[in-house]
Amino acid sequence: MKKIQISPSILAADFSQLGIEIKRLEKAGADMIHVDVMDGHFVPNLTIGPPVIKTLRNYTKLPFDVHLMIKPVHKYIKDYAEAGADIITIHPEATEDLKNSIKHIQELGKKVGISLNPETKTDVIKEFLNQIDLVLIMSVHPGFGGQKFIPEVVNKIKELKNIQSKENLRFDIEVDGGIDFNNSKLVINAGANILVSGTTIFKNNNGDIKKNIETLKLI
Repeated sequence: MKKIQISPSILAADFSQLGIEIKRLEKAGADMIHVDVMDGHFVPNLTIGPPVIKTLRNYTKLPFDVHLMIKPVHKYIKDYAEAGADIITIHPEATEDLKNSIKHIQELGKKVGISLNPETKTDVIKEFLNQIDLVLIMSVHPGFGGQKFIPEVVNKIKELKNIQSKENLRFDIEVDGGIDFNNSKLVINAGANILVSGTTIFKNNNGDIKKNIETLKLI
């Protein structure tokens, strides 16, 4: 079983002091930093772009787990790679040629992630599972933080875990959306090894992010 890793989402951080927030996360034991990029087109919200990520890169050596919720995504991949992303995760619906986009990310020397929305079937990516590093299962509809966890996605996690075991594949299974102390064990038991969490990490236990990260790992 893979070690459980926590990727705190800075979407729930104080945007007026993101650099300081990232340093706090590193000190508190975060394994990576989850950066949600939204374009107001593919999803109904706007967040940050490459210049901000490039600036934030100076505050930590932790991997940047960058989730691109933008369309069309292919032409922007290089910008995020050069800004400092270590893992670049894209949606199948956001590219005209998923195979080509995967290759592009790899050629830039970055890890490849593919994200599945709650309604997206695993069939869409099965042929690529031996080529990628990570599958990001969305347990909410992407676009906003603080949403409630959709329990139906647990079966999707189990399905991917079964494929992974049966075919001896090495991709990580990451889950993002409404992750808290009540459902984290559920997704870990289903097969997830990376948990993305924003509100729970930044808001619970009076903002004790170290305690919240440790609790999510040990549940």
